[in-house]
This record gives sequence, structure tokens and C-alpha cells, in this order.
Amino acid sequence: MAGLSGLASVLESYRGRDRLIRTLGYCCQLVGGVLVEQCPSRSEMGTRLLAVSAQLSHCRTVLRLFDDLAMFIYTKQYGLGTEEEDVFVRSLSVLSNLADQLYYPCEHMAWAADAKVLPVDSAWWWTLSTALWGLSLLLGVARSLWMVLRLRQKLRSPKASLKSPLSRSKWRVVRARIRSEVLTLLSNLADLANAIHWLPQGVLWAGRFPPWLVGLLGTISSLLSVYQAACTDSQAEAGSP
Repeated sequence: MAGLSGLASVLESYRGRDRLIRTLGYCCQLVGGVLVEQCPSRSEMGTRLLAVSAQLSHCRTVLRLFDDLAMFIYTKQYGLGTEEEDVFVRSLSVLSNLADQLYYPCEHMAWAADAKVLPVDSAWWWTLSTALWGLSLLLGVARSLWMVLRLRQKLRSPKASLKSPLSRSKWRVVRARIRSEVLTLLSNLADLANAIHWLPQGVLWAGRFPPWLVGLLGTISSLLSVYQAACTDSQAEAGSP
């Protein structure tokens, strides 16, 4: 019952539901792609799973029609990142927020074109939104790499002594931040590989991934995101009075 209660709690939140839909969608694409390519006798089942994956992806696209305001508030609150000590991290975060903010209206235009709501070329808007998503991921990769390098330097610093309880506590915090940044880095790299695949052919490996590989990369990214969210929730509960 505890597991069911936890799942119900996750599904009650928008972010939790989105993570679950994303993970399920990519898992269906992974399994469906494998069945279609490797198991001819079960290709019909694989085709059905790929159809489910496409519908779940479309579901997330429709739900993102309402994300603009939340993203705008976050971007406004972050501003120019004056609270960040590192200028490079601040610059990357500001550019990433800008790319994310522009991504949503571009995707909305692509969705509206596919739904015959607006008489515009959906392919162009899908390409633009995918390029903005890829740019945001690339900036996230650069930020995570930079943070890992800085945090590792902090651990190797002569001041990072483990003699006192306070220093040991800070050491554990830094280690946890490094682990979090590494997981974010891996997740962004997996998504970036897929983002490039969805760009027009001729751009690096665009259009060359089979469905199962797209599903595998998406599943890895989704599971890492779910794991990080679970760790964050556990830390919040442990820190609550």
C-alpha cells in the first residue's frame, strides 16, 4: 500500500506525472523498436508499442501548452543570476533560460500547424524548437562539466581538511553535488543525442538513429531524472522537522 500511495502522490503533481509519462513513452519506444527490428514474429506488437509511445509524446506536447507562464516566472526570478558567484555559470544559466523560454512558443506553433489551427509550415517550427532544446541541453552540459571541475578542485584544496566534523559535513555535501551534476550531465548528453537526431538530415547524425536507440537514450535520461527527483524528495523529508 505504501508503494501505491507513493505512486498516487507522484501522479497528483504535474512534474511527477510528466516524468512518468516520459519514462513510459520512451520505454515503449525502446521495446517496440527492438521487437520490430529483431523479432519479426512480434513486429505487430512492436508497432503497437511505437504507436503508444507516439501518443504519449503527443500528450506531453499538449500539456506543455501551459508551461510558458511557469517558465517565465522562473526566468524572471533568476534574472541575470546575480546570486551566482561564478560569472561563467551565471552566463550559461541566463542563456539556457532564454533558450527554454523561446522553445515553448516555437513548439506551440509547430503543434498548431500540425493540428491545422494555423496555416504555417510545421516542419520549420519543429526544427526551430528542437534546435532551441538542443542549445539548452548543450549549455546544460557545459554548466555541469564546469561545476564538476570546480567542485573537484574544492575537494582537492588544502583547506578541505577532514579533521573537524564541520569539514566532514561540507565534504559530504560537495560529494553529493558532484554526483548530482554528473547525473545531470549524463541525462543532458542522452537527450542531446536525441535532439540532434531529430534535426534535419545533414546535421551530424540527424535521422540516423533507429527507434530502439532513441528509446534507449530517452529511457536512460528519464530514469536518471526520476532518480534525482526521488533523491531530492528524500533529502527534503530528512531535513524537515
